[in-house]
Amino acid sequence: MTKKTKIFIIILLLLVIILGAAGNYFYNYAVVPAKKDFLASDDHKSTQLVQAEKWFKNKNNRTYWHQRSKDGLKLSAIYLPAETTSNKTVIVAHGYMGNAEDMAQYADLFHQLGYNVLVPDARGHGRSQGDYIGFGWDERKDYLGWIKQILHQNPTEQIVLDGVSMGAATVMMTSGEKLPANVKAVIEDCGYSSVTAELTYQLKQMFNLPAFPLINVTSLVTKLRAGYFFGDADTLKQLHQNKTPILFIHGDKDDFVPYSMLAKVYAATDAPKEKYIVKGAKHAEALTKDPVKYQQTVADFLAHYVK
Repeated sequence: MTKKTKIFIIILLLLVIILGAAGNYFYNYAVVPAKKDFLASDDHKSTQLVQAEKWFKNKNNRTYWHQRSKDGLKLSAIYLPAETTSNKTVIVAHGYMGNAEDMAQYADLFHQLGYNVLVPDARGHGRSQGDYIGFGWDERKDYLGWIKQILHQNPTEQIVLDGVSMGAATVMMTSGEKLPANVKAVIEDCGYSSVTAELTYQLKQMFNLPAFPLINVTSLVTKLRAGYFFGDADTLKQLHQNKTPILFIHGDKDDFVPYSMLAKVYAATDAPKEKYIVKGAKHAEALTKDPVKYQQTVADFLAHYVK
């Protein structure tokens, strides 16, 4: 072996070690559930949000549902029945590093519309087990489980899927699965077009780094540690298979899941669809920006599909 060959092999090994370390660092940074310093804290809550949270936490008829995921995790959800007997249930999906308790305002909205409300803690969040975040990909299977559980209670139940941010990606990814006819509509609020696209955007925003090779290496680490490649979690591919009516919502000032992604997810499905753009709303601010119009838009959309 020549000296040049030895030097080349050493450099190659060092490069592999460095990239492996970087991939594991970014896996821990983005995929492992933990407090994230890059997420903005909600220090200035609106009066409506404070009231909704108080209402949600103090409802004495809330119960906790559970299921065992396909990979053996115990998952938890909050269930709140409608004020009067109803055959309509909405499943509400929270965002990245959130939990079911964060979705009080959305639970209140659907409760006012006469729905039973089921708000799961995504795997690795809240009361649910899990040591990694699936960004909606593995969670889509969990949502099939929640749908099955609802239909076990009432086979004629009409179901709506609703989600915000990562929750929006979750319900869009779920929409590409084979769903029972009971699932009547999907509402997504500021969901991303794919995990790769969102992480590429965030890598540039936070670290001013290009996607290659870090996204590729971290994707490989994620496959080894969590069982999926980032490329698997493609919202657009799932939407291509979607047949359920869907309402797309996005704030035009969103700089976390960029507003440009709305056009991509909207174009990806041929199912009946509507678009609601909230002027001046940043990420996940659409409801708080104009709660009256938001609720009316949702109610008008659902009136076409849920009877």
